[in-house]
Amino acid sequence: MAAELRIAIAGAGRMGKAIAALIDSDPALEQVGIWSRGGDLDALVTAADVVIDFSLPEGTAEVVAAIERHQKPLVCGVSGLDEGQLAAMERAARRVPVVYDRNMSQGIAVLAETLRRVAATLGDEFSVRIEETHHIHKKDAPSGTALKLGEVLAGARGIDADAIDYRSERRGDVPGDHAVLFASATESLTLSHSVTTRDVFAAGAVRAARWIVGREAGRYAMHDVLFDD
Repeated sequence: MAAELRIAIAGAGRMGKAIAALIDSDPALEQVGIWSRGGDLDALVTAADVVIDFSLPEGTAEVVAAIERHQKPLVCGVSGLDEGQLAAMERAARRVPVVYDRNMSQGIAVLAETLRRVAATLGDEFSVRIEETHHIHKKDAPSGTALKLGEVLAGARGIDADAIDYRSERRGDVPGDHAVLFASATESLTLSHSVTTRDVFAAGAVRAARWIVGREAGRYAMHDVLFDD
């Protein structure tokens, strides 16, 4: 029986391999190949129904150009994109559907939705802090996910995201821990999320790939994948 969905993977690192393993375990999915820079990206994109990108920012620029050329949907979980790369993705999203999120975890999408409601409900007497811990090889701080949660918090409270208190720690091989702490003089509330394996991001990306095919052109996020009505 033919697979229902053909997926091309951009990025031959740990995440690319995790996504490939997940696809190979599901008979409804077919992996058409894994691209690394220097390979034939156009051939892979042409053969696929959807592309999942977990390469690097420089690779993402090539991937975005290819999916726009061939009119294929994209799921991208690459963090650290600069303004020019994000602008190119926005242009591509005018022609094809794109799911872009700095964290493909389904749990983080639920945390962000919960945070939006909590932040809008609790008064200004509650201070707030975002804490995150990652492995020692992660270079950016705060993490992209922490910044994403900060944007949600700032939007719900009507404040500038730059005013949010972030605390970052780098140790061991921690895949990613995030916590948002609210505290008043009389009580405190903590919303947190922990990752035990990076496979969680692969699972979220594959769910997004199933969801994005057939959608109208536009830029989407994991929130849309989970909460679209």
